[in-house]
Amino acid sequence: MDTITSIFREKKLKLTPQRIAVYKYLQTTCEHPSAESIYKALQPEYPTMSLATVYKALKTLVEVGLVNEINVGEGNFRYDANSSSHSHIQCMHCGKVEDLHGICFADLNETAKNNSGYDILSNKIYFYGICPECKKQELIV
Repeated sequence: MDTITSIFREKKLKLTPQRIAVYKYLQTTCEHPSAESIYKALQPEYPTMSLATVYKALKTLVEVGLVNEINVGEGNFRYDANSSSHSHIQCMHCGKVEDLHGICFADLNETAKNNSGYDILSNKIYFYGICPECKKQELIV
């Protein structure tokens, strides 16, 4: 909580209970939820919070760098409070999105720079496949 407090103070932004709730929720999950999923999860504890408020809180959290917005190409964004550099993998059957660790892409930025002449600022790499749970279900069905 010290991080969010200091960042909001530095940026001269108001740290509302709704922003704190959205951020805390994202810190407690590895599921990479959509705004709608976050809204539904917080609804029992924050019944007066609207979906628009969740979207606004997410936008602010992304802008200050506390949350990453993930676009895996399904028409809506997912959110991740893990701001370390990592890739994601999505199951094409159930839609689950997970962190993918243990693969280093440090050389990829240098290769892209050498092949393009651009100064590479960042990259986003997504993988798509079938998760182990869905593979098991396909064998059963």
